[in-house]
Amino acid sequence: MNNDLHLTVKNKEYILPAGSVYYDLAKAAQDDFPDDIVLALKDNHLAELSRKIPGDGNVELITTSDPDGRRAYRRSVVFLMQAAAAGLYPDDKPDIHVMYSLGQGYFCLLYLNGQLVDADGEFIERLDSEMRKIAEKGCGIRKYTVSTGDAREMFKKTGLQGKERLLKYRASSNINLYELNGFSDYYYGYMVPSASYLKYFSLRTYDNGFMLLFPDQDSRKVAPFHPSHKLFQIEKNSSEWGDMMGIGTVGELNDAISRGGSKRIILMQEALMEQKIGALAEKIARSHDRKFVLIAGPSSSGKTTFSYRLSIQLRAQGLNPHPLSLDDYYRDRDKCPVDPVTGEVDLESIDCLDTELFNHDMNSLLLGEEVSLPTFNFKTQRREYHGRKMKLTSNDIIVIEGIHGLNDKMTFMIPPESKYRIYISALTQLSIDEHNPLPTTDGRLIRRIVRDSRTRGTSAAETLSRWKSVREGEEKNIFPFQESADTMFNSALIYEMAVLKLYALPELYAIDETCPEFPEAKRLIKLLNYFLPVPPESISNTSLLREFIGGSVLNV
Repeated sequence: MNNDLHLTVKNKEYILPAGSVYYDLAKAAQDDFPDDIVLALKDNHLAELSRKIPGDGNVELITTSDPDGRRAYRRSVVFLMQAAAAGLYPDDKPDIHVMYSLGQGYFCLLYLNGQLVDADGEFIERLDSEMRKIAEKGCGIRKYTVSTGDAREMFKKTGLQGKERLLKYRASSNINLYELNGFSDYYYGYMVPSASYLKYFSLRTYDNGFMLLFPDQDSRKVAPFHPSHKLFQIEKNSSEWGDMMGIGTVGELNDAISRGGSKRIILMQEALMEQKIGALAEKIARSHDRKFVLIAGPSSSGKTTFSYRLSIQLRAQGLNPHPLSLDDYYRDRDKCPVDPVTGEVDLESIDCLDTELFNHDMNSLLLGEEVSLPTFNFKTQRREYHGRKMKLTSNDIIVIEGIHGLNDKMTFMIPPESKYRIYISALTQLSIDEHNPLPTTDGRLIRRIVRDSRTRGTSAAETLSRWKSVREGEEKNIFPFQESADTMFNSALIYEMAVLKLYALPELYAIDETCPEFPEAKRLIKLLNYFLPVPPESISNTSLLREFIGGSVLNV
């Protein structure tokens, strides 16, 4: 009886012996892929290359150019880094806290015997050398199962309180750990099978810590590091505030929730945000020449609610703010440029906006003239005029919101001294634990899933299917201009994932197992299940979170 496996990859057939693992298939198919294969997808379920192939059929091989493959690669490099540090400092309880993303890398802090230590050039050289040594040896990454209780005890002994607290709230009695070069750790997500895959990374000192840098589009070349110093400072301040609150990790947030502290957390976070918006309004009011406040940021940053709340605070400063959306300056859809490759209109391109008309109108307002303002009708896809007029007096100020607000091409006729630029994004303060940062993009994606379902009737599957193009638009149209902002504002709320969980989980569970978006839904479900839930009743009706879950009094 022939028990061979009959498998198809990209319309090419492979026959492997029964009992083969995905690594065997990846090895046979690698020459047909320009990037390294690190995972497999069969029957719409992701699998590590070390896993046995369950039967015949189609297999999609996931490379480091794919989002899931890129995540697995980065996660594995972090594991390699922790294993290397353990080998370098066996008597000093080394621990490298992975704090947050910055550019195409992670900002990290070094702790020895529980104390923060500056990462100098000598340390970086030693760590880099040790990581490459383990990779060159081709040490395997072994996955094994232990009881959750035993894992908690292990992390307690090694001083990893974030991991120990996280697992306290895990419902499953067993968990999977990974072992590399004698070092064991817990990670949320899949790994590559061997350290030999981990060739492309670099380390460099930054601030009092260091950067662990990864490849970007070219999966076999580390991306250059162009630090966003303003963004880093916002991330650092938010993280320090979370630590001051005693909530730096998901486990610490869960501890606070389980002790009945969710209302206090909500009130303190909302008070801090209101304080920051008020201080920003005061700063703008002192800049008497600034007549245009430009607000830009990526999807689901809370731009709309922020613009309303800022306007309220500007009124408290004696100013008369006028909200304005750049969307009203869309060209008629038949006049928008078409992408020569796809044949479709890229609605996130600045060329779809009538920048000449916008600049003419804004400059006329600045000169004291009365201007008729357009409104874009999204049903007819045309710009219309309905008698909306504006004329600026000495106390008037225009609050403009739109993704291109920081692009000089959008405001080329407006004098620089008349503009105040604000970049807003949801920069998550929490980490899952010491070694696993909570991705900011995941926080924004979950916000968008909840909002789109509530306001547009869009399924989670539809939102997930569009997310790739949304992210590409952000990389092209928003992130390159963020450093030009006069102020960066972090709209993330330390408690929000515990609230969003209640709304997002039903949407994600509704995605069918055969749907292409199922693997991503499964990943997000796992992430949300780390959080204890918090009901929304204590959340103010002016909260930025209300833009997503509903119940806002700010018309959003």
